[in-house]
Amino acid sequence: MVFPFPGFNPYLEHPAIWPGVHHWLIIGLAGYLSPQLRPRYRVAVEVRMYETIGEQSLLVGIPDLAVNRAKSSPGPISDDSSKGGVAITADASSPQRVIVPVAETVKQGYLEVREVATGQVITAIEILSPVNKRAGKGRRQYEEKRNRVLSSQTHLVEIDLLREGKPMMLLGDIPESDYRILVSRSNCRPQADLYAFNVQATIPTFPLPLKGSEQGPMVDLNSLLQTIYDQGSFDLAIEYAQPPEPPFSEEDEDWLDLLLKEQGLR
Repeated sequence: MVFPFPGFNPYLEHPAIWPGVHHWLIIGLAGYLSPQLRPRYRVAVEVRMYETIGEQSLLVGIPDLAVNRAKSSPGPISDDSSKGGVAITADASSPQRVIVPVAETVKQGYLEVREVATGQVITAIEILSPVNKRAGKGRRQYEEKRNRVLSSQTHLVEIDLLREGKPMMLLGDIPESDYRILVSRSNCRPQADLYAFNVQATIPTFPLPLKGSEQGPMVDLNSLLQTIYDQGSFDLAIEYAQPPEPPFSEEDEDWLDLLLKEQGLR
């Protein structure tokens, strides 16, 4: 099927779709890089776990929920009836259906490029998820890991393909953008390379940092995401007649509407 966007597909950010995209992208990146890095390096797929609770975790754990079936999600339920909510009915014998907060364990994959001879982690590759970009335990844990990497001799590649949430901290005059790719070489810190881009642009290619001055392969996320879109049949889970989530600005929504109409998707 035809990939409808010049760069990143914003419909893949939907909470019901993103967990699957994240898994596909981790495995896809490993498969893309491994043949280019062997035999000196190997790409290890690692997993860490977060526990999250509350309204933000309600869609976690149901990644197979199609976008065209997820038009709305339940709002927060107050623990204080005096602050609004549903009015109490006269018949107290009839129960009201409510939602209780249930802890969810979120598994998040990441990649490590390791030197085969020494086992040393040369480069850490992170693809951010919503749990990293909203306040809470998941963000704190990731920030601690990020700080450890930035204080070490390990390079960091951080890929942020989510418009919603708070971006990871950077210093200086940082341009506003929909998406960001950070390439932090250990021998150049505190300077790093930031690839900031918006939804209407193609995803920039970037070099993978390796040991010393060794030139690593160029990473073409644009092509990789198009392949994943096809292999994962994500077109069957997306209803392009609906606006993306999170919503766009008016200017980007006009561009999106025209683009999808030209391709017969609206």
